[in-house]
Amino acid sequence: MKLEFDTKLVHGDLSFDEATGAISYPIYQSATFKHRGFKQSTGFDYSREDNPTRQKLENTIAVLEGAEAGFAFSTGMAAVANVLQLFSTGDHLIISNDLYGGSYRLFEELLHKQYRLEFTYVDTRSLEGIEAAIKENTKGIFIETPTNPMMRVSDIRKIAEISKSRGLLLIVDNTFLTPYFQKPLELGADIVLHSGTKFLGGHNDTLAGFVAVRAGEQLSERMKLIQKTVGGVLSPFDSWLLLRGIKTLGIRMERQQENAFKIAAWLKANNKIAEVYYPGLASHEGHGICKSQASGFGSMISFSVKDAEIIPQILEGVKVISFAESLGGVESLITYPLVQTHAAIPKAILDELGVNERLLRLSVGIEDVKDLIEDLDKAIGK
Repeated sequence: MKLEFDTKLVHGDLSFDEATGAISYPIYQSATFKHRGFKQSTGFDYSREDNPTRQKLENTIAVLEGAEAGFAFSTGMAAVANVLQLFSTGDHLIISNDLYGGSYRLFEELLHKQYRLEFTYVDTRSLEGIEAAIKENTKGIFIETPTNPMMRVSDIRKIAEISKSRGLLLIVDNTFLTPYFQKPLELGADIVLHSGTKFLGGHNDTLAGFVAVRAGEQLSERMKLIQKTVGGVLSPFDSWLLLRGIKTLGIRMERQQENAFKIAAWLKANNKIAEVYYPGLASHEGHGICKSQASGFGSMISFSVKDAEIIPQILEGVKVISFAESLGGVESLITYPLVQTHAAIPKAILDELGVNERLLRLSVGIEDVKDLIEDLDKAIGK
């Protein structure tokens, strides 16, 4: 049965708990499962390998991303770490140079120093830059689009053409737009990543990470082996919270984006703001590409103030918006990337990107936009 996307959000793979018919899929809070007899498994043996609640969630993610299989992890970083297990010592990957600080820390402090994976950071908006970075031992390309925090947009289709022509795996972090607005696998990517903590969960109340893989090359079999061996899987209760959160993803994303458009326009007109980074603005350099590969622009905005001295005033002055890390929840959050989400990245790289003492990142929630703008107006001042 072919379903529209909003219906898929509510019903996932259309499966249900046949034992009870429960509308809300049950939380199977069990570490292990009883066998009916010798060599008679129910299909579930041990929850690190498979759990009915997590399986329902993983099937839902696969449906939403158009993937062969989905995998749920305890955090977004656990998802990234498990995907990088696909590579071997000496392998080289090309990475978006503007990316979440936790990913950079994983790549450099653990995977490079301890396991000798090699990474080259490039501006993946430049196809020539990607081509120039490919080496004999290059095995993959890892991109965020839009990026965190500078909201740069890379062309997934064209990067996929490069990766396919060179036999590389293309991994796309789709956290900011989610499958509601963007489906990287349909654009040619091989693997999609999410911090499920963010928009998919949507309520700032649980940590989660997801991986979705396309069909072919035994990717799903390899990821399943890694998942059950390395572990770091999502718990049954958190799986249930994500199933519940996903049901309202479409409604939330639409409201958050509607608010973001209005706030971005207001910020752009404010005389204390130097730059506004939001792909939904026609003036954004990545607006056209984002529009061509996604059905929306999301609700993440970064902006630079003209005078860094007002940063503490803004962060301490907001009342409706919370000064806190994370993003994607129903509550609006404001973050100072330089000392929070991107503190692990060397200053020279941050300076090159524009992640400086004047930059703030805003995750727009579902509150009344009038209240959000008034909150910002009072905090920024005249």
